[in-house]
Amino acid sequence: MLYIINENKDPFFNMAMEEYFLGLDIKEDVFMLWQNRPAVVVGRHQNTHAEINREFIKENNIQVVRRLSGGGAVYHDQGNVNFTFIKREVSRDKFDFSHFTGPVIKTLQHLGVAAEFTGRNDITIEGKKFSGNAQYFSRQGMLHHGTILFDSDLTVLVRALDVSKEKYVSRGVPSVRSRITNVSEHLPRPLAIEEFMALLVNAVNESSRGALRQYRPSKGDLQKISLMADNKYRTWEWNFGPAPPFNYKQVKRLPGGTVSIYLEIEEGIIRGCKIYGDFFASGDLDELASCFLDRPYEKAFINKWAGQLQVEEYLHNISASELASCFFESGECS
Repeated sequence: MLYIINENKDPFFNMAMEEYFLGLDIKEDVFMLWQNRPAVVVGRHQNTHAEINREFIKENNIQVVRRLSGGGAVYHDQGNVNFTFIKREVSRDKFDFSHFTGPVIKTLQHLGVAAEFTGRNDITIEGKKFSGNAQYFSRQGMLHHGTILFDSDLTVLVRALDVSKEKYVSRGVPSVRSRITNVSEHLPRPLAIEEFMALLVNAVNESSRGALRQYRPSKGDLQKISLMADNKYRTWEWNFGPAPPFNYKQVKRLPGGTVSIYLEIEEGIIRGCKIYGDFFASGDLDELASCFLDRPYEKAFINKWAGQLQVEEYLHNISASELASCFFESGECS
C-alpha cells in the first residue's frame, strides 16, 4: 500500500490529490494523512448555498470546496486530521465504513481513549462525535476518507456551518456543540497532533501487515494535481453552482440521511426537480430527479411512480417510499 506524503494545506489541492490518486491506473491501494487550512468541505450531493454561513466564512477567509463523496458538510482547520484510503478492488454496492475506521479506534485505544464506530459513518467518544466518514466509488476503485477533530476550534466550526435547520433536532448551535468533541479533550496526557498522526500511520501499517510504502509525489504528479485543482476544485461551478429555482421545498430526516427536495410546480405538474442531502449515493442524482419531471404533483401518483424507479440503486439505505414522502410532508421521519 502506498503511503502518500502530503504536506500541502490547500483544501482545493488536497481534494484534487485524492481524485488524482484514485484515477491512477495502478493496482496498489493508497493511504494518505493530510490537513487543510480553514475550510468548509461540502458533500457531493449537498446544496452549498444551504450549508454554509456565507457572511461568517467570508469575514474569516474560510474556503469552501466540494468533495467527491456524499455525506454532510464538515469544517477543517489545522487542528483537524484527515485520512484517506483508496482501495482498488471493492464491491460498489457496499458502504463498509467500520473496516477503515479501525486504525483510528485502535490508535485511540492505545492512548487510553475508548472510541467506537456508531451510526452510519461516525466515530464517537462518550457519545460525542469526533470523526465523520464518507465513501466514493469509481471504475478505478473506492475512496474512503474521514475527518478527526483532534484540537479544532469548535466555536468556528458551528458558526461556519449553517446549523440552524431541520437536521438538528434542537435547531440550535448549543445542541451541535454538545454533540461533538475534540480528541485532545479525552487524552490522559497532552499530545502533539504530529505525534498522534505518527501513531495513526503506525496503526495503518500494522493493519496492512507492514505493507506501507512511502511515496512522495513527483513533480509531474504535482503539476497534474495543481491543474485539476485549478480546472475543477477552485471553480464556482463545482463548489456552488446556481441555487436551484423552486417554489416548493421539503426537508426530511431519514435513516439513510437528510433529504432535501426542491420543486418547480406549474399547474399541478413538476417542471423542475432537484434532490440534495447528506446521504450516500451510488447513482446519478440528476438522472433520478429527471424521472419526476413532467409528472403530476399528486401524492398517490408520486408514491406509485417512485416504486417503479429502483431508488435503492441511486440512494444508499433510502427506499422508494421514503423518497416519495419527502415530496409532501416536511419535518422528520418518524
